[in-house]
Amino acid sequence: MCPTPSVIHIYTLPSAPDKSLSKFLTSRPQMNTLVICEKNDAAQKIAYILSGRGYEKKYSLKVPIYHFARGGNDYLVIGLRGHIVELDYPQEYARWDAEHIRKLVWVEPVKRPSVRGIASVLEILARDVHEVIIATDFDREGELIGAEAANIVLAINPNVPLKRARFSAFTRSEVEGAFSNLTAVDHNLAKAAESRQIIDLAWGAVLTRFMSLATGQHGRDFLSVGRVQSPTLALIVDRESEINSFVPKPFWEIVAHLDAGGAFDAHHEHGVYWEKAEVDVAHAKLNGAKEALVSEVKVEQRPERPPSPFNTTIFLTEATRLGITAPNAMTIAERLYTSGYISYPRTDNTVYPPSLGLDNVLKELAKSSLGKEAEKLLAERRPYPTRGKTEATDHPPIYPVAAAKEADLKGDAWQIYELVVRRFFATLAPDAQVESTDAGIDIAGEKFRAHGHKTLQLGWYSYYPYYKPRELALPPLSAGQMCAIAGIELVEDRTKPPRRFSQGDIIQEMERLGLGTKSTRHEILQKLYDRRYVESSPLRPTVSGTAVVKALEDGAMEITRPQMTAMLEEEMSKIADGQRDLPTVVRESQEILEKALIALESKVDVIREDVSQALRQQKRVGACPSCGKDLLIRQSRNNKRFVGCSGYPECTNTYPLPQSGLLVTTDEKCSNCGAPAVKLIFRGRRPRMICVNMGCGARPKAAPPGETAPKATPSKASQKKAPAVKVKVTVKVKRVPAKPKKKAPAGE
Repeated sequence: MCPTPSVIHIYTLPSAPDKSLSKFLTSRPQMNTLVICEKNDAAQKIAYILSGRGYEKKYSLKVPIYHFARGGNDYLVIGLRGHIVELDYPQEYARWDAEHIRKLVWVEPVKRPSVRGIASVLEILARDVHEVIIATDFDREGELIGAEAANIVLAINPNVPLKRARFSAFTRSEVEGAFSNLTAVDHNLAKAAESRQIIDLAWGAVLTRFMSLATGQHGRDFLSVGRVQSPTLALIVDRESEINSFVPKPFWEIVAHLDAGGAFDAHHEHGVYWEKAEVDVAHAKLNGAKEALVSEVKVEQRPERPPSPFNTTIFLTEATRLGITAPNAMTIAERLYTSGYISYPRTDNTVYPPSLGLDNVLKELAKSSLGKEAEKLLAERRPYPTRGKTEATDHPPIYPVAAAKEADLKGDAWQIYELVVRRFFATLAPDAQVESTDAGIDIAGEKFRAHGHKTLQLGWYSYYPYYKPRELALPPLSAGQMCAIAGIELVEDRTKPPRRFSQGDIIQEMERLGLGTKSTRHEILQKLYDRRYVESSPLRPTVSGTAVVKALEDGAMEITRPQMTAMLEEEMSKIADGQRDLPTVVRESQEILEKALIALESKVDVIREDVSQALRQQKRVGACPSCGKDLLIRQSRNNKRFVGCSGYPECTNTYPLPQSGLLVTTDEKCSNCGAPAVKLIFRGRRPRMICVNMGCGARPKAAPPGETAPKATPSKASQKKAPAVKVKVTVKVKRVPAKPKKKAPAGE
């Protein structure tokens, strides 16, 4: 039985119940077992495995249901669409106005069906089922999704037994094992996910509405603020500020170019000199030197261990190194998981469980396009796989569970599958063997060092080509040997600013600081792109992203710092462990939020001015050639974008703009006519500069209609679905779902 829900649940029975389905259920002499999966493709896969390929597909209100007999019971397997109920505020709080913002901090949210058809089918099934098995993904979010669906059933049939099937891969052994060893639903885990929903709804709704109302940014131009999103954006903005304010500092090194049957370099043992006078003294001592003496040579052979298994963060970091965005990589990984090719991709674990049959996995992979390497590894694999620092019991590290051919998984999907396979190979592969040489060199009494690095055996590098072994040539040297001096160079350089975050870097930094979870970090990154707070990769904040962070820092600094967010993440983890309860953690969050809102309200005039100036700058495309005032990107009443003069109505100079694609303002002018130029970006295409002057002969033709702004979303190649299991549809019971009621605007 589910405990009393912590928020109000509102469900609506369909206006026309599916009598055919009810009649079918009541006509069966066996017990009816309802299996609830997270998505339809997962439901089909589970039905395929549990039925031994012998199921029939039914429809109720256009929702697929997979039916088969097993162990004397009738099984009905249904797939959800993730969350089929949504958290929102009562209708009276749908309007965005200043009066409601403070109240919104403390308003109790409600849940309503967001996928009404599936919710209605669950209500129909609830009357005649004798057992419910939750088979959603086994993590916080999956547990909540399953509990939400179970609550719909329990509201109709409160005495039906509720069980849980936990598995980490869509393989026959994993699924059969899970259904043979059913457990209880972990309500603490579900409450941890529910607390995140409640807390994030409040923070997003309250702060987003405040910022948007304070700055006059309404409609689709609203300014989004979030509990995890904002401190993540602040990391990127702060890094950009470090780069912009960085003052290079000069330094010097002394490098000797030597020859001992082969050219090599030696560096002065002092290393970097920060004072020019000091390096000049050392360099002067070397004037006239003709030979260098090898004073000592140390040669060491040692192994280089392979990397540890993939958890979610490491996997996403490696995927971004291949040029695949983190959100795209996770989308593909989830599809590969439900298609039965890899294990569950949301995990913190970096240690394979002892029960994992490593040799059996390699034998399976021998049937893949990487089969030759799998067979070679079977013969030479290390006795124990590598292991990382984190060992968890919910899911194993990400590893391949089924063979795939490159022809089956094209484009990005194959790249991700191959990455997972090769990482698995690497964790089982022999160590690489390397030889390093360290030589001491004496030149006119000044000490130098020369280093060499050579790979003797590739070992795991041959299975994981994404890393290249370090090679630094050094000729054979021996103590007492004399080397010719080809030249001694005084090298001047300057310190470099910190690098911008790559997508992999920011996800690793979020993990280090406790921002978000393994399941949400890539989604937060996607939001920053969608809100146009960041652009490009490495990540660069836009003017509006910088303005929002500056306004929050000026008004309530704690919103942009990771400490508060990390503390709440820890409290939510304690709910999952049974150490804290949901109402207490939610109340603590509300108290923090109210203090932050009060602080922001006290600085509303400063925030309005700062953000308005920044947004105006972001929309500025140059000076008006007619009056000299700013030309701005504007929106017409029918939502058409154009360039208009800020001097309107005195100056009516305007320019049309393409209505699709992302526009980025620049300081550049058209080389042909001198009018302002903007950057136009379409997904999957190289950005191009266009002149805003339609009469300019250099302006390219308008972009094809229907193209949209770039997002960190799957490419066309990766959007191709993995091959589904083909089954014969034997029964179809179609019904038209009840008309849904109009949905109230949700809090951001």
